[in-house]
Amino acid sequence: MRKSLPLLPLALLLLAPPVLAENVLEQFPDTRTLIDEMVSEHGFDNEELTRLFAQVEFQPKIIETISRPAEGKPWYQYRPIFLTEARIRGGVKFWSENAELLAQAEQAYGVPAQVVVAIIGVETFYGRHKGGDKVIEALSTLGFGYPKRSVFFRNQIKEFLLMAREEQRDPLGFRGSYAGAMGMPQFMPSSFRNYAVDFDKDGHRDLWDNRADIIGSVANYFARHHWKSGEPVTSRATVPVGAAEQFLKDNVESDIALSKLRAAGITVQQPLAEQPAALLALDGSAEEKEYWVTLHNFYVITRYNRSPLYAMAVHQLSEAIRTTRAAELRKASRTAG
Repeated sequence: MRKSLPLLPLALLLLAPPVLAENVLEQFPDTRTLIDEMVSEHGFDNEELTRLFAQVEFQPKIIETISRPAEGKPWYQYRPIFLTEARIRGGVKFWSENAELLAQAEQAYGVPAQVVVAIIGVETFYGRHKGGDKVIEALSTLGFGYPKRSVFFRNQIKEFLLMAREEQRDPLGFRGSYAGAMGMPQFMPSSFRNYAVDFDKDGHRDLWDNRADIIGSVANYFARHHWKSGEPVTSRATVPVGAAEQFLKDNVESDIALSKLRAAGITVQQPLAEQPAALLALDGSAEEKEYWVTLHNFYVITRYNRSPLYAMAVHQLSEAIRTTRAAELRKASRTAG
């Protein structure tokens, strides 16, 4: 049986204004190819998708924005974006307001509350900045107008259309980031379909306003990417001159024996058991590198965003939130006593 878009969105599409010259359907012939694929592979209705994409406008500002990502900054400029007093205090407040849900998610998935909170803090400042772009316009602009990553974003368009059908929501009604990431934890459509959970069992997966689903989905994402409960993430390292180059690589997958790093004279501030590791060099300043030995859980954070800078910001924010909250709880306990 052929499946179609929800009836309400179809009614809205039928009332659409005349096709404008700036829509992706006219600008990019590949839109027709994608429509044909969704019809043949997933049973969508050709006419409905044609009407849908006739309303999807190309957004040049999105191309400009994605061409200058924050991850292009050096660490000493990137870190202050996220390690701020306001974001730390906001994390403590978010944790206090959702302590029960965070504890339940930690119990269910084995992912520390501080990591879940930090992800939400880095992504959207605890929901303040969820993005105002139409998701389908962001994905279509990048899928058809950004050749550098067109394969990825065209796949995300497909995942998004499937997601909208599964959730029985109007495809034009979703708002998100310039890259098509959605909700408080900024899930891409493929991540939404694979990792979002209905944590409070109300029959819906809501990553915009439902704190239970938001927290549970982030924890589930990390659990599904093999977060190891109770294990460390990274440790600051001291590296002898000339010893780093043989270990540095493009990714932070943990595949170097810690004993091998130690044999090269590399020492860590935190005691670590023997395990696979990686060595990361960051620009601590314009003149000086800072070195970190990263472990499996650090690599897991990069499954959320592949940038090591992002992963380090999440880790350091999570630690700052944890220590600040612990200090406040101790203070409150002394006052009460």
